[in-house]
Amino acid sequence: MRKQELRPGGEAGQGHAASSPAEQVKALVDLLAGKGGQGSQVPQPPNRTPECPLKPHGNDLRIQRHREALLSRTGGGPELGSPSPRLTSLLLVEGLTDLQLREHDFTQVEATRGGWCSAKTIALDRLFLPLSRVSIPPRISITIGVAGVGKTTLVRNFVHLWARGQVGKDFSLVLPLTFRDLNTHEKLSADRLLRSVFPHAGEAGLASTALSKALLVLDGLDECKTPLDFSNTVACTDPKKEIQVDHLITNIIRGNLFPEVSVWITSRPGAAGQIPGGLVDRMTEIRGFSEEEIKTCLEQMFPEDPVLTGWVLSQVQADRALYLMCTVPAFCRLAGAALGHLHRHRPGPPDAELWPPRTLCELYSWYFRMALGGEGQEKAKASPRIEQLALSGRKLVGTLGRLAFHGLVRKKYVFYEPDLKVLGVDLALLQTALCGRFLQREETLASAAAYCFTHLSLQEFVAAAYYCSASKRAIFDLFTEGGVSWPRLGFLTHFRSAAQRAMQAEDGRLDVFLRFLSGLLSPRVNALLAGSLLTQGEHQGYRAQVAELLQGCLRPDVAVCARAVNVLHCLRELQHIELARSVEGAVASGGLARLTSPPHRAALAYLLQVSDVCTPEAPLPLHLGPGVLQSLLPQLLYCRSLRLDTNQFQDPVMDLLGSVLSGKDCRIQRISLAENQISNKGAKALARSLLVNRSLTTLDLRSNSIGPQGAKALADALKINRTLASLSLQSNRIRDDGARSMAEALAANRILCVLQFSSNSIGDGGAKALAEALMVNQGLKSLDLQSNSISDPGVAALMGALCTNQTLLSLNLRENSISPEGAQDLARALRTNSTLRSLDLTANLLHDQGAQAIAEAVRENHALTSLHLQWNFIQAGAAKALGQALQLNMSLTSLDLQENAIGDEGASAVASALKVNTALTALYLQVASIGAPGAQALGEALAVNRTLEILDLRGNTIEVAGAKALANALKVNSSLRRLNLQENSLGMEGAICVATALSGNHGLRHINLQGNHIGESGARMISEAIKTNAPLCTVEM
Repeated sequence: MRKQELRPGGEAGQGHAASSPAEQVKALVDLLAGKGGQGSQVPQPPNRTPECPLKPHGNDLRIQRHREALLSRTGGGPELGSPSPRLTSLLLVEGLTDLQLREHDFTQVEATRGGWCSAKTIALDRLFLPLSRVSIPPRISITIGVAGVGKTTLVRNFVHLWARGQVGKDFSLVLPLTFRDLNTHEKLSADRLLRSVFPHAGEAGLASTALSKALLVLDGLDECKTPLDFSNTVACTDPKKEIQVDHLITNIIRGNLFPEVSVWITSRPGAAGQIPGGLVDRMTEIRGFSEEEIKTCLEQMFPEDPVLTGWVLSQVQADRALYLMCTVPAFCRLAGAALGHLHRHRPGPPDAELWPPRTLCELYSWYFRMALGGEGQEKAKASPRIEQLALSGRKLVGTLGRLAFHGLVRKKYVFYEPDLKVLGVDLALLQTALCGRFLQREETLASAAAYCFTHLSLQEFVAAAYYCSASKRAIFDLFTEGGVSWPRLGFLTHFRSAAQRAMQAEDGRLDVFLRFLSGLLSPRVNALLAGSLLTQGEHQGYRAQVAELLQGCLRPDVAVCARAVNVLHCLRELQHIELARSVEGAVASGGLARLTSPPHRAALAYLLQVSDVCTPEAPLPLHLGPGVLQSLLPQLLYCRSLRLDTNQFQDPVMDLLGSVLSGKDCRIQRISLAENQISNKGAKALARSLLVNRSLTTLDLRSNSIGPQGAKALADALKINRTLASLSLQSNRIRDDGARSMAEALAANRILCVLQFSSNSIGDGGAKALAEALMVNQGLKSLDLQSNSISDPGVAALMGALCTNQTLLSLNLRENSISPEGAQDLARALRTNSTLRSLDLTANLLHDQGAQAIAEAVRENHALTSLHLQWNFIQAGAAKALGQALQLNMSLTSLDLQENAIGDEGASAVASALKVNTALTALYLQVASIGAPGAQALGEALAVNRTLEILDLRGNTIEVAGAKALANALKVNSSLRRLNLQENSLGMEGAICVATALSGNHGLRHINLQGNHIGESGARMISEAIKTNAPLCTVEM
């Protein structure tokens, strides 16, 4: 694409409950036919003047008449006045990905899990405006979208809104054309092109000033009969010279003709690749349905039957592969129509096992039955209606199937009368209602009829049905257009030919065709279409051999390509799922390391797309070999989350992963490489990828062997990277030098939110560097410095930074060397800082003096919510100070004092605070030398406290007396949810007291009584008592 500035930024068809299959299919066709009916771009003289609320921009009567003609042509459908949000906010993209250029539309949706990665959007009313004050409007704009996503509907909406003066106000003239119109011409001049769409121009034509404010819309580049060839097209600057249509279009795009006119082209992604990126000023993409929009679409299809809507939605959600495809609006409506018909006309006993559909071919088979008139299928076999349907089905496949198949082979999706005559299609048959349910007809500018299937997938299904039938009697290769080839006898020979051609097709155009062809051999589809399209039981002689043939296509190539993944889709359509099931079981059980053959790798890549086990996160830990990973790389590109822990991966594998992360197709957002053998070289490879990667938000490199040099490479990347939000280098060896490099990055980076440096031998020098960065950084929210060698000087520097930093929310200084002197600096910072929420000082050397200083600061601090002081040699004096602070502090919700010898005196001080404190919800007092008096004080506090939810007293000695005190409190307390009394010498008597007290407590959900010498009989008694008194409470004994 031309360099341009970028800035960050469903259609749901109307349906009704048709009373018959014919009406229902007609309604669906109307919905799918965004390119027919009212959507036709055929200029017609208006027979009425529609209401136009706005006057034309100028006084040119010709343009006013043009607006009125466009309003008349686009009609007044309900979707035109208020297009869906996804059609009024397009995704801004920076060019086509390899996936879009090389793969079938279905494969694009499946590989990307139905998601769209661009976070930048542009509103429809700004589609042709500059993106910034210093940029210029685009001349060549392309909008891409997979088949059925709504490109023509978008164009109709824009044209309609422009004619009403609501969008595109900078354009005095909009000239909408379709490639279906252009295909009817062999040669055309720019002048004739203009007059064909704007007949009001008159003999004098339009002045260049008018053209400078004109927008030429070219809808459906993928339907152009001749591919655009920019390298061999002769330049033409004469607007009156007639040249080949494809040459005309390339000259317009290059600016040789109409250089002042803005051009908007819509296309499927693969065809858009014909236009060199250097000629494109702006590229946008129409996103598919979100989950909510799928639901809305189905609700609009069945507005009067919410039960039916719910059932249809549950069926598409039950199968992830089908649900992914429902992000395509046309597919969603087709699936909804078929499933809605199926629900209304539930199969009789013979067909009861055939529903609901679980594969693509089954769904389209139900649609085929619906189109033929599904009610008749349920009658006795002797019914003349059945015979009539069978004849109609075979006649349909014979007529349309040849058209569909040869069109698919030749990449032809729009047909004209000469095409039909060449293929021997009976034109009279195309006028029948049955053909009209699959094929739509529209008039072009030249008054010639154009035909196309209502959706690409229907063409592929009908083509597969034709090939399946024709290959049983054909003696030559059906793919050979001239009909001359080496003799090919037998269905299996022809199936092998189809499979080979599908595997060799670089653009994947035969992938879905092969899926349907495989699906027609499945037992369920055979039963569905027996009599109307297939012969009962004919699949039985081929199914096993076809499954073997398909698996034979999975050869030991270096990488698992999309064709190989498609073979797994074919096996699923065939209902041969043993291979995928075995790999899915291995993934779930962690036994993936032993499955390394090419079929297993392809099955794993397939499961990464469709399996519920693999979809949320690709779980590939535990000794996955580098060779297997390398073969999977092309498919890992599209995983959202990738877990590659504990695989003993070394630096060469990081080079491979770096190449994946550097790809413009990469969709990986989270990747975990914990517990591997990555050193500086591997970290540098990953860092190079971060310089260009725009998808990764979380990178976990904990427990590797990364040193200061690797940390420096990552830091240099962070100075440029603008997407990574979380980086974990826990348990590496970056030391002070690595911390200094990271500090330099933090001074420039505003995106990174979470940084984990625990167990990295960082000392005061590294802490001071990080402190300097925190004084200017405004993005970091969490910093983990646990288990390092930071002492008082380092803490003093960090606390100095906290006095000015206003973004850090969590600081972990656990297991360092902070003394009472350092605690004084901590206290000063807490008095000033108003943003820190969590502070972990576990396992330092605070003692009473340091803890008392912190307690004094807590009295004044109103931001801190979590304070961990575990194992800090704290005694009763500091506990009293903390108790006094809690009587004033109303922000702290969690206090951890475990493994400090605060004793009964300290516990009583904290208990006194609980009587008035209304903020604390969690109190941890494990192993705190608390006996019965301390427990009694806590019991008295619990009797009045209404906010504490968690109390942990594990490892104390409260004994029976303390248990009774707590039991009395439980009878009236309603806030406590978890109580841990493990290892407290309660004995059976104390435990029973607690258990029986629960009869009046309806809030406690978990209680731990382990390690209290209760005995088996006592445990049974207590368990029964708790079941009776508090059935919702879980007890551990």
